[in-house]
Amino acid sequence: MLVKTPNPPYYAVIFTSKLTHETADYEETAELMERLAAMQEGFLGVESARNEVGITVSYWESLEAIKKWKHQADHSMARKKGRSTWYSQYSLRICKVERAYDFEK
Repeated sequence: MLVKTPNPPYYAVIFTSKLTHETADYEETAELMERLAAMQEGFLGVESARNEVGITVSYWESLEAIKKWKHQADHSMARKKGRSTWYSQYSLRICKVERAYDFEK
């Protein structure tokens, strides 16, 4: 299911990653992060997919909401575990969405 976002402008955080072979607790933590993010003020939704490369896009009302999420305690611990154990590589990009289009059959 795709996220229904409001009319722009809003922000998208695009997180792309490659996993190591050490993925114990990864799925559980990812699910917890999604639940916790949904509780944050300014959170609009999240979409993700994983094959060889994982892509997660979260949507936010403001840069301030993104900054608060970055510093949320559980999220900070998950980021540290990601760098030390789960990820062999990742990139994070923050974008302002200025236009958006939808299609649905």
